[in-house]
Amino acid sequence: MENTTRNIAPMKLEMLFAIVQQSKAKYFSSIIQAHQANIQLSMPAKGTSHLILNYLGLSEKAKTLILSIVRADEAQALISELDDTFKKGREYKGVAFTVKLTSVIGTLVYGFLANDQRAVKED
Repeated sequence: MENTTRNIAPMKLEMLFAIVQQSKAKYFSSIIQAHQANIQLSMPAKGTSHLILNYLGLSEKAKTLILSIVRADEAQALISELDDTFKKGREYKGVAFTVKLTSVIGTLVYGFLANDQRAVKED
């Protein structure tokens, strides 16, 4: 039986950081998922203005940080879609950017993160 996992053409990967309103986290997560992101991690976050708002006795809306691995060929379209969504209104405001990944260990891990079905071992 031939091992075909070694014949995978490398696709570059990037890590997406998206900081969004907590109430819209699931909505933004579904947008990211639509761009072939196989893994996402969400966690509570605070914006940079919380220090000033606390000093003035004002409260800030809860934020969520979404971390995801995306293929580089999908990253620009995803950032553009997120940017368009951020312009929909106040409750959709957010920040998103990507950082290039230089190395991933293991063909199967890489295949999962790149959403490449050729990396899946079949019995």
